[in-house]
Amino acid sequence: MMNKYYMPTRVIMGNDCIAMNSELFITLGKKALIVTGAQSAKRNGAEKDVRTALESVGIPYLVFDKVMSNPTIACVYEGATFAKENRADFIIAIGGGSPMDAGKAIALLASQDIMEGSLFSGNYEKKVLPMAFVPTTAGTGSEVTQYSILTNNKAQTKTSIASDLLFPTIAFLDAKYTEHLGIITTIYTTIDALSHAVEGMLSARASIVSDALAVTSIQMIINCVPDMLQALKSGSKVVFNMKQREQLLQASFLAGMVIAQTGTTAVHSMGYSLTYFKNIEHGRANGLLLGEYLKLVEKVQPDLAGRILETMNFSEAEQFQELLNKLLGEKEEISSEEIRQYSKMAIQTKNIANCVVKPTEEDIITMFALSFTK
Repeated sequence: MMNKYYMPTRVIMGNDCIAMNSELFITLGKKALIVTGAQSAKRNGAEKDVRTALESVGIPYLVFDKVMSNPTIACVYEGATFAKENRADFIIAIGGGSPMDAGKAIALLASQDIMEGSLFSGNYEKKVLPMAFVPTTAGTGSEVTQYSILTNNKAQTKTSIASDLLFPTIAFLDAKYTEHLGIITTIYTTIDALSHAVEGMLSARASIVSDALAVTSIQMIINCVPDMLQALKSGSKVVFNMKQREQLLQASFLAGMVIAQTGTTAVHSMGYSLTYFKNIEHGRANGLLLGEYLKLVEKVQPDLAGRILETMNFSEAEQFQELLNKLLGEKEEISSEEIRQYSKMAIQTKNIANCVVKPTEEDIITMFALSFTK
């Protein structure tokens, strides 16, 4: 099988990396549109740092802060119209996965006319606004991927725009913006990153490069898990030290590089229904399903599952499942009718074909049922 590796994003990591590299914004354009949510980028200081950096190099900017969790198609079209009306010629996205996914779609739609019916077609002109991304959670890895995941109400799921055009030009990784994330948000976003790394190793497009990145990401995450469990046990609002925050942000970045090469698997296709219909956060949805999928892999390809489990210092998938159960706590209710509906939707996705171990619809039904067993 032929493998490839392509990740054109320039990544700059470290404390105050935006202020120390503000001149890079000049290379992107003459007027910026900052894409973000309503509050978090203001609270954690990231938006202020970006504004200060732009002002220091004389670049005017506007702010589109209407991005909601799991951004909609309507949201990104509104943002693109705002960008065009104000003649913004580059995008700065600040936040977790939602603002970054929205920022990519806005950069694409502000550059070319794409009807909603063709938005997910993959048939685009080679035009897109340059992008600089500032992640403020450690989970999505969107700052180094070519995917924009949007809520698609017509299809009743989340759907991906996938194009090399969507790789950001620059990513600024400063862990201080994640410093005050609560323990639950930290856990869910960490599990999102862990899922990316594990699914990358279970992908039909996995390679020696993506596996090397995935193993490192998994090890970095597992090193931080004991403190997460301790915080849950004590009921403490423990703020992780900056070394741990940096480790989690770098692990997320590495896992993003993984799925940029490999794509995701059945876990994501199943999880999208949990987010769309049950309003379960994306990282949590992945975590609820990941253990059971790895158990299926363990039955069919034990050597492959064993490589992943060894990286986590486990000998069997049940141990991994037990860890996820501790991190995720009490599970939501899901009916047999909902399981059948979600399974029917999942089996039709491209993610299934991307699995080394391809589940059947019955396998998916079983995984859903076991994942929500009390």
